Formats: sequence, C-alpha cells, structure tokens
Amino acid sequence: MIFNELQQFRQTLYASLGNARDALFDLMDAVLVSACIVSFVRLSQSPVFRHQWSSTYEALRDSRLPRSKVLKLLVQQIPTQQQPLLAGDASRWNRPAARRLKDRTLSGRTGHAPIAGQNYSTLAWIAEDRGSWALPLRHERITSFETPASKAAFQLKQVTRQLAVRPLAIYDRGYGNASFVNQTAGIEADLLLRVTSNRCVYGAPPAYRGRGAPAKHGHKMKLNDPDTWSVPVETVEVDDPNWGRVRVSRWSAYHFRKSPKRAMEVLRVEVLETQSSTRRLAPLWLVWLGEQMPPLETLWLHYLRRFAIEHWYRFAKQRLYWTHPQFSSVSATEQWSSLMPLLSWQLWLARKDCTDHPLPWQAPQETLTPGRVAQAFAGILAAIGTPAPAPKPRGKSPGRGKGHKPTPRPCYPMVKKRASKRKTSEQSLNSPVATAA
Repeated sequence: MIFNELQQFRQTLYASLGNARDALFDLMDAVLVSACIVSFVRLSQSPVFRHQWSSTYEALRDSRLPRSKVLKLLVQQIPTQQQPLLAGDASRWNRPAARRLKDRTLSGRTGHAPIAGQNYSTLAWIAEDRGSWALPLRHERITSFETPASKAAFQLKQVTRQLAVRPLAIYDRGYGNASFVNQTAGIEADLLLRVTSNRCVYGAPPAYRGRGAPAKHGHKMKLNDPDTWSVPVETVEVDDPNWGRVRVSRWSAYHFRKSPKRAMEVLRVEVLETQSSTRRLAPLWLVWLGEQMPPLETLWLHYLRRFAIEHWYRFAKQRLYWTHPQFSSVSATEQWSSLMPLLSWQLWLARKDCTDHPLPWQAPQETLTPGRVAQAFAGILAAIGTPAPAPKPRGKSPGRGKGHKPTPRPCYPMVKKRASKRKTSEQSLNSPVATAA
C-alpha cells in the first residue's frame, strides 16, 4: 500500500475533527486538487467536493477545529534525533472593502498609504537544510489587542510544551527587540534573532562600588558605529559555495537596554568576497540566546533557512487560496486559515511516494516542491481515497419564510492602534527619506 504516512495522518485528522468534518475534509481535498479557481465558491465544482455549493461556507461556520489535538498531531511528525528548527513570522490578509468584518486594523509600509486588514502570525517547522518546505504548526490571527511579538511568544510557548527536544526558533528583525526577548524569558527554546544595524546593545555592568543603585548596563555598543565596538571574543572565516568568503564575529554577554537580565551573543556576518563581483551585501547582525550555542560556522546558516516561511506565505496565498475568500465573519476567516497548516502537511507527507507530473512547459524535478506535489495530488487522492463518507441526501430546504426580512449585518469601524513615541522615532529613522538624507 502506498502513501502509508499520508493515509494514517488523514485518518487521524478526520477522527479528531468535530462538527461538519465530512464537508470540511472534502473542502480541503478540493483545494489540493484545484489548480486554479476564480472565487472561493468555485471549490464546490471540484469532483471531490460531494456536497452542495452552500456547504463550502457552512462547513467553516459549523466547524470548530480542536487546536490542541491538531497541534499534538503535527508535533508528532517532527523527528527528535536533532534539534528542531522553527521559524516565525507574520503576514497580512488585506481586506480594505470588508466594512462588515470585525476587528480590522490599519497597516502599511513606510511611504505607502495604510490598508485595512488582519494580521496572522505563523510558527513553522523547517524540515530540510535546503528548499522551500516550511510546515506550519500554528497559524493564527493577531487580534487588535495583541502585537506580533506577544502572539509569536504565545505560539512558541504552546509548541515547546509539546516538543520533547529544545528547539531553535528563528525570527526576523521585527522581533529583534527587548519586548520579544522579555516575553520569551520562560520558554524552553533557543532564539536566533536578526537586529537592525542602528540598534544599541550594552555589555555586562561593572562591579558594584558600594554607593547608590547597582549599574544595569556596561559598555554601549552601537552596531553601525565601529568606533564603539569592543574586541570580539571569537572570529571565524569560512568559504561558502553560495556566498563566498564569509567572516563571522561574536561579542559575548551583551543585552538590550530594556532587557538587562537576558544576556545575548551578538553576531556580525560579513561577506568578504562574493561569487559575483557585482553583488554588494550589507553585513548581517544577529543575536543568539539559549543554553548551548552551535558553532559559528553553521549558526549563521540556520538563519538563512528562515526564508522558507516566506516561500510558504506566497504558496498559501497563490496555490492554497488563503486570501481568496471574502468572508464577513471573523470565525470563518480563522477556521479557513486554520486549514492552511493541515493542507501543507498533507503535501509534505505525500512527497516521498509522489511521482512528478510536470506540465509540457515544465522541466522535471528530482526534489519536489510543494507546488509540484499539489500538481500531482489528484492522482494521489484517487489512489488512497478519503476517510469521509459520501453525503446522504436530506431533501430540499424550505428556505426563508414568506415576508421574512433578514436583519442587515452591522458595519464595524477600523481599529487604529496608537504607536508609541519610541516606535515612531525608530520608523522615521528607518524610512527611505531618512536613509537618503
């Protein structure tokens, strides 16, 4: 029997789902076998969706995914022979015209008009050393009462409780600050964070002299000012086949100003000689917090694997149709978003026994990407079937009564978060205008 892991995963997943699990499972299969859809309701036209078109919406309205059971099922698939590599980030689902969708916030890049929508935080397992596979463990909405840092810390705490091995979690520069460092203080995980080049870190405080309050900070090191740098405790140079000659320097026992109790290792990654003479790469600043730091020769390469989650966001929006629906209910958007990790894991478990079926204009691949596995999933589904039984006809619905007028759905205002003065000043320093000046 082929695809044993995939069949067992689908059977266990189906058994853990609650209400409307038959329609929900058919909906997931329709997403995996549909190469292109115009709108969300078009999924009901797929041959594997055996319900009426209205069930595409009713399945999300009536279902409540057991998140703890689903997380436990996903974590069981992670091998524990080596330290798991996790990557976290946030992405946005823009909904500028959804006036009847609750809890929308304004957000936008510097120099662009803000757009109304909802943010989602994702924590994914990076399964391979190369490639675009990122397997989400948690993919949840960031409410207007939360921040990306607080949501990411909560997700990391939930995942580490299920893991038997201490993981290494990697985050981009949006999380390289004292707020995120403080919120992850009690979590059993190593952290590798990118920091901006204009940030300041402080060394260990000097010994107490017996007068006044003890000092909290020592030597101030500004990352973009070499005159403030101390002598690094370790420096290595490696020859990387992709990046060329790379120098990695480490400074020990530094901390952010607002997190003096959490000492960090500061790393500077500089490309000395590139493979192409036309490329000019800026130095990369990282900080590491944890118990046992990996060698510098390989630690900076772990951060580069974080970009797999960027590939997953693009794949989820373009191929898994994450941002295609135009729901007016917050619960429906959350339920639909919760299906994205389940769809990705099914593709991952099918990749071993999957045979590549390239289109006439595509070159064959030996290592299949998520898109190539999804391209061949119709044949896989025909071979393994579905654990969901066929629907039973229940007659025709009577519909609305004569003279019934449904109450119009309310419109909700956009939630405008007030930024702090410190955050506003940092954004102004990082803006293109300030950089050009």
